[in-house]
Amino acid sequence: MSKVPLPIALIGLSASPSWASGSHLPYLLSARGKAKYKIVALLNSSTEAARRAIEHHNLAAETRAYGSPQDLAADPTVKAVVCITRVDTHEAAIRPSIEAGKDVIVEWPLAHNASVAKELALLAEGRGIRTAVGLQGRATPVFRKVAEILDSDRIGKVLSSELNASGGPPVGTLGIGMKYFAQKEVEGNLVTIWFGHLFDSVQHILGTVESLNSTTQTRYPNIAIRDATGATVETLNADIPDLIFTSGPLPGSSRVTAGATLAARLRLGPPFKGEPPYVWTIGGENGELRLTSPTSAAVHAWADPIVIDIHDYATDEVTSVDWSWDDWQQELAMTVRNVAGTYEAFAEGGEYASFQDAAQRHEQVDSLLK
Repeated sequence: MSKVPLPIALIGLSASPSWASGSHLPYLLSARGKAKYKIVALLNSSTEAARRAIEHHNLAAETRAYGSPQDLAADPTVKAVVCITRVDTHEAAIRPSIEAGKDVIVEWPLAHNASVAKELALLAEGRGIRTAVGLQGRATPVFRKVAEILDSDRIGKVLSSELNASGGPPVGTLGIGMKYFAQKEVEGNLVTIWFGHLFDSVQHILGTVESLNSTTQTRYPNIAIRDATGATVETLNADIPDLIFTSGPLPGSSRVTAGATLAARLRLGPPFKGEPPYVWTIGGENGELRLTSPTSAAVHAWADPIVIDIHDYATDEVTSVDWSWDDWQQELAMTVRNVAGTYEAFAEGGEYASFQDAAQRHEQVDSLLK
């Protein structure tokens, strides 16, 4: 890969605290990030808002400010754009840059529905550009370790797998800035975002489920929207399920027996007291692997620690498997590490989710919501 930093524009870095400033910017402004990427432009809701963000984050004085996606797309010095806005604004923000032939990195979900995601994937493919979507669980070293164990044949070929996750915001409530999590029309919710991340990481290792049989339920239909003081300012009728059961057969591979069942459950609300919020088991011919997080089911973002145990059927013994973050990742905050891993993979030609991958995941998520 080129040793010259890739000139990029950030879409959606504001002067206020956000996922963009907390999880993307720390890597991009690190010595390692600067060796691979150079922020040369910023697009916000207005040119003035972009200028304020440039000043607030102490970006280089020559960083150009834009308030229009079309103007950004016309900048020939920008070779790639990184979109970190709310999902329902993604298409409008990135389409002009795709049409201009720029590479594109977009937070997950790619778009506000499966048909638009597929359209963007086809458009990008037609332009011959590189694309990446922020399904950053693929960059997590613990999942690479799981893949390594499966490839070693330590538990034999996979016969079945189960994922159980729970957690999220307090049941029946949302902060005012997260109101859209209860509104299907935005497509940024528990199912698309959280379940999408969890289910992608699992399928990236085991293979894509061939057909899904799903049941969903909205157990908490009345959502209290609360302001910063905790006061309820509005009550919404949620149209998003907060309980998901889905399962289906996996394709055969060097790791998996054809027809092996993958089952997943995601539940809004705390796990039973004393139980971990994230448990993923993989049952093989010779043993079973279990991945657990005692703190959070957001294993793609901030869960720590994450533990791997293996039950050997022949000896009936359970042993723990060591894994570690890459040395350079340990210098970064937890929420930055996997995002940084995606940037690294994009720069170095490693594994990351493309628009085509994202379109496939969107179809699965849409089938759940329907």
